Amino acid sequence: MTQSAAASDARPVEHYDILVMGAGPAGAAAALTAARHGMSVALIDRRRFPRDKLCGGGITGRCAAALERLLGHPLPGHLAEERGTFEFHAHGASLGTVDGVPPIHLTTRRAFDTYLQSTAIAAGADDRSGQKPTGIDPGKCRVTLDSGATLEGRILIGADGVASTTARSLFGRAYDPHQVGFAMEVEAPPEQDTPDRVRIDFGAAEWGYGWHFPKSGSATIGVGGLHGRNPEMRAALETYLRGLGVDPSMQKVKGAFLPFGAFRRIPGHGRVLLAGDAAGLVDPITGEGLAHAIDSGRMAAEAATEALAEDRPETALPLYRKSLGPIHGALRHARALRLVIYAPPLKAGFIRAFRDSRTLRHDYLRMLGGQREYADIMAALLRRLPRHLSRSLLAPARAH
Repeated sequence: MTQSAAASDARPVEHYDILVMGAGPAGAAAALTAARHGMSVALIDRRRFPRDKLCGGGITGRCAAALERLLGHPLPGHLAEERGTFEFHAHGASLGTVDGVPPIHLTTRRAFDTYLQSTAIAAGADDRSGQKPTGIDPGKCRVTLDSGATLEGRILIGADGVASTTARSLFGRAYDPHQVGFAMEVEAPPEQDTPDRVRIDFGAAEWGYGWHFPKSGSATIGVGGLHGRNPEMRAALETYLRGLGVDPSMQKVKGAFLPFGAFRRIPGHGRVLLAGDAAGLVDPITGEGLAHAIDSGRMAAEAATEALAEDRPETALPLYRKSLGPIHGALRHARALRLVIYAPPLKAGFIRAFRDSRTLRHDYLRMLGGQREYADIMAALLRRLPRHLSRSLLAPARAH
């Protein structure tokens, strides 16, 4: 990091190779990767850590693999609890219980994000948490903070979430309001009857689902779906809680927008790259964003490092976009499959197929485990769907 006199301020501009906006999983992954490659990095976040964030806290097999690619070792065991039994429901009806599949690990974002942020700082990233950006000049990759500091990088990585200030500085808005999702959740007392079962409820919200993630000290319970189709999401959450025997009036509710698969085809502009939620890299079916956040943050930093090594920072974006190809492809397949799961003419057939096919349920969980792809699930479902759809048309499914 170097300094130079600012034309408009007596305080010097601080220069870095890379500025990272947002110290969540995507930003921490980017800062850690860049620092390990010898880059000078400023890791900026308006909040100090630890801090809370809405998220079920599910570390899928896909996320665990992304973490190992980033860290070089598995996530420390003290940060997560393993769960290997899954219950599926739809519109109040059971779709079955599944065991013997890749487990999911549950954590709290407070602990998880703090671990990643501190790991990035230990690797050499400059900690600029607790400093709110008051201005971004994307053309100069310059960020002004409320502390009075002005930082400038050769490349800027925006990993500042669904409401990304960086994305707004580039495109005028952070997300497409017609595509964005919305979720609400609570931390309830731990489950006593089935403390080790992860529960998923299709249809708990329109074009979305509900979740119950049991942990040793609490149970994370929430609902999420497309924002435009759920004008009364709090009512949907309260209904879901009551169905699980939880008193809504006793719970503190958190809410957040989710960029449900409405990813940016070109994730940035000029010398500015977008990663994680800021780039719309959230699974439109499961709502999972951690795996793609970690991978995209790492990929953005690798592209930036390669571009800077050649003294061609303008090439970082095309390099990064190429790396994101498999993630974008997976999200396209997921968006297509979402139509089968939630579109009114098809959802009854999907529910029947999911209920009747143990293989389909296992494939869904293996997809979360990183062992199957959405394209595989789509092919398997389309083989089964005509029979189940015809049955639905002849005899209305219980889901209606």
